[in-house]
Amino acid sequence: MINAVGRDIPDYLLVNGREVYQGKNYRDGKTVKKASPVTVKHEKPEENKLCASIREACEKCGAHDGMTFSFHTEFRDGDYVAAMVCKVLVEEMGLKDLHVAATSLGTAQNIFADYMERGIIVEAQTSGVRGRIGEVISGGKLKNPAIIRSHGGRPRAVEAGEVHIDIAFLAAATSDNCGNAKGTGGKNNCGSMGFAMHDAKYADHTVIVTDTLVPFPNVPCSISSVDVDAVCVVDAIGDAAKISTKEARITNNPRELMMAENVTKVIAATPYFKDGFSFQTGVGGPSLAVNRYLEEIMTEKGIKISFTLGGTTGAVCALQDKGLVGKICDTQDFDQVAAKHLAEHPENHVELDLNQYASAGNKGAYVNKLDYVVLSALEVDTKFNVNVITGSDGVLRGAPGGHPDAAAGSKCCIIVTPLTRGRMATVCDDVVTVTTPGDCVDVVVTDYGIAVNPARQDLIACLDEAGISHVTIETLRDKAYSLVGTPDKLEWEDQVVAIVEARDGTILDVVRKVKPLVLDEN
Repeated sequence: MINAVGRDIPDYLLVNGREVYQGKNYRDGKTVKKASPVTVKHEKPEENKLCASIREACEKCGAHDGMTFSFHTEFRDGDYVAAMVCKVLVEEMGLKDLHVAATSLGTAQNIFADYMERGIIVEAQTSGVRGRIGEVISGGKLKNPAIIRSHGGRPRAVEAGEVHIDIAFLAAATSDNCGNAKGTGGKNNCGSMGFAMHDAKYADHTVIVTDTLVPFPNVPCSISSVDVDAVCVVDAIGDAAKISTKEARITNNPRELMMAENVTKVIAATPYFKDGFSFQTGVGGPSLAVNRYLEEIMTEKGIKISFTLGGTTGAVCALQDKGLVGKICDTQDFDQVAAKHLAEHPENHVELDLNQYASAGNKGAYVNKLDYVVLSALEVDTKFNVNVITGSDGVLRGAPGGHPDAAAGSKCCIIVTPLTRGRMATVCDDVVTVTTPGDCVDVVVTDYGIAVNPARQDLIACLDEAGISHVTIETLRDKAYSLVGTPDKLEWEDQVVAIVEARDGTILDVVRKVKPLVLDEN
C-alpha cells in the first residue's frame, strides 16, 4: 500500500491494526488506550535491594528465554551497562530468543551484533542504529525486522502495549540501596535520565546499575525506589567523556557557520521571534552553532527564550547563565558541561522523560509548545522528506531520535545541511529512507541557498519582506547534481530488514536489504 509520503508498504506488515502513514495530523484527537504496568506488588520490609551481581539481579527479576530487556543510552558511545548485562544474559545464563528495546543502539553495544548473527537476539526495537549493529541488521541477519521509532514514538508504543518490557537495566550515576537513582553526583555522570525514567515506570522489573552507592535517601532523584526491584554496584557504568560525540560539538567550519548565521536570519524574520519564544536544536555542527548567532540578535533586540527543549549542550547552558534562557527542559545532556550544569543548577532545569518530551499519545507533549526547531539531515528530497538513518549505500547508520517529533510539533522546523557531502548530493529527488515526513518540514538552509516548503506561504512572505533570498527545493537539487552528478538508484532485495514507524505508530517507511554489488570481472 502506498502511504502519504509515497512509500510502498508491504501488505503483510499491515496486521493487528497497523496502518500506513496518512499525514502528521491523522491520529490527532483519537483515543489511545494505555496499558498499565503489569507488575504491581507490595514490597516486603527489608533493609535494601542490593544484589551481589548482575546475574543475581537477573535471577531475582525472572530473566527468561524470549524476554524483552531495555536500557537507556544517556552515556551514548561511553555506555558500558548494556553490553555488560547482555553478556550475563547470554554467556552466563545461556538465554536465547532475546528481544532488545533500547532508546538507541550504537558502537558501545557492538557485542549485540554478534548475538544477532548467532540468532540469540532475534528482535530490536530502537531509535538509533549505528556501527556493526546497523551493518548486521542491514545485511538481513536479524531474525525479525528491526522496528525504528522516534523518541516520542517509543513511549507511545510502550504505553499502548505494543512494547512490553520484562526487565529494564538502567545505568545511574548514583543510587542508594533501595534504588533511588539519578544521573549526577557520581564518578561517571550523564546528567538527565529522561531516557530511563519512562522505562522504570512501565517495565515489569527494573534493575539499577551504578558505580557509586550513596546513603539513603538519594533525593531528589530521577528514578524512584517505588519502581525498582534490584540494585547492582559495578566498577564503572560508562565513560562520561564519550557522551560528547563529534556530531554534538559546535563547528568552527566557515561554511557551516555561514549556514548557522542564515538560519538565525530566517528565525528573526518570522513572527514567532519575540520575547518568550521556545527553541530546540538537534545534534550537528551547524544546528548547534545557531546558538552563537541567536545570542547576538537576542541581546540586540532584548529578547529572551522562555524554554529550550531536547538534548542540552553547554552552549545552551551558557545562554541561560547570561539570562537569555528561562528553563532548560532536558531529556538528555550532550556533553559533560550540560550534565554538570544540571547538577549545579537544578532549579533552572526540568528533567523530562520521553513521554513528556515528545509522545503523540499524550495530552501535552512539550514538542507541541515549540516555536522553532533546528535540525540536521543526511538527505532532503524535493518533497521536503528528510532521511537521518540510512547512508547513501542503504545501510542503517543513524537515529531519528526526537527529529520527527520536534519537526511535527514546532511552528517552524528548519533543516540545516550542506548541499553535498563528499561526492553525494544531500538535496535529491528521493531520500533513501523517510524518517521525518515533508509535511513536518518548513525551511531547508544549505550553503548554496534557502528553500521554503510551498505549503508555508506565510513563511515565504516573511522572508520576502525581510529581503532574504530563497529558491525552490528543485533548484537546490539541480545545483547539487551539477556538482556531484545524479546518483545511481540503489537496488533492493525483497527482504524487509527494518520498519520505520511514524511517531503516531503508523508505518512511514521500510528498509530493505540492499542487493550486493556485482563487480564486472572484465
